[in-house]
Amino acid sequence: MKILFCSHAFHPNLGGLESVGLLLAREFASAGQEVVVVTQTPTDEDDLDFPFKVVRHPHAKSLLRLTAWADVVYHHNISLQTAWPLMLVRRPWVVSHHGWLPRGSNQLGVKGMLKRLVLRSATGIAVSQAVAMDYKTTSTVIPNPYDDRQFRIIPGIVRDQDLVFVGRLVSDKGLPVLLHALRHLASCNLRPNLTVIGGGPEDKAWRQLALDLGLAGQVRFVGPKRGDDLAVLLNSHRVLVVPSLWNEPFGVVALEGLACGCVVIGSEGGGLKEAIGAAGLTFPNGDAPALAQCLKKVLSDPEIVVDCLSAAPEHLNLHRPSRVAQRYLAILSESIQVL
Repeated sequence: MKILFCSHAFHPNLGGLESVGLLLAREFASAGQEVVVVTQTPTDEDDLDFPFKVVRHPHAKSLLRLTAWADVVYHHNISLQTAWPLMLVRRPWVVSHHGWLPRGSNQLGVKGMLKRLVLRSATGIAVSQAVAMDYKTTSTVIPNPYDDRQFRIIPGIVRDQDLVFVGRLVSDKGLPVLLHALRHLASCNLRPNLTVIGGGPEDKAWRQLALDLGLAGQVRFVGPKRGDDLAVLLNSHRVLVVPSLWNEPFGVVALEGLACGCVVIGSEGGGLKEAIGAAGLTFPNGDAPALAQCLKKVLSDPEIVVDCLSAAPEHLNLHRPSRVAQRYLAILSESIQVL
């Protein structure tokens, strides 16, 4: 198949959408498909190392020509900016939904309404059951992959640290919920250490919050990490905490933590609960006392840890990049046959 892979955000941007997009494009190419990625993300890096072509900021004629070249057009999240050629060139169109479409009467809401309208002509894929339920069009649920070459159990690393948080230091990610949960645990004479991995606009405020809550001796901020450095850090911790305030559409970071041998505790709204599966615990979004209870269970009950870790391999197997990509390719192929 000749696949035009459209992703507004792509490598070298950091984020779950970008990492999943890069994994899928690589797997499509490895499976023998001819792939061209179209993106609006600029780069100073060399794209020649990719087993596929990358076209950045294509002009209108180039985009139209690429659409005519393709056997199928795949959107890694819908982008109206790259969908318009389909009005001129009839091609199968497959769209994977990685988040929620905005509603309301503001500009974003109107844009969301337009996207919902045009999606009626696309074949849909949703990364979680929660996301699928947000769309009126029918979608096949295919959960996200994780990089199983990067995130794995690394021999020789001592797992001597307690809790780890990985994410942008922005309000949606909910680090203050975790900090307040640590304060609750102190009353039970539990004082686990916490490593905060990430950067963002709330960095200074949340460092101060840790001091104000009397957690200075328990919490360390190490800044953003990626690749091998992140995998090594995860391998040295027992529990990954994902305390998002908003409903995550999925949560690849949960898979990365599980693959590195962590028990995962995360908020239960949206698709994050599906990403964690039976290999961890969940709590209501924003509920610090409930998170403290989950932490207490994992820190004090070895049987819960054994049960979670035992469930991880089977759960992770569903998210191997090659397995996920084959499910995508089956849908792409079927869309061509239908047209």
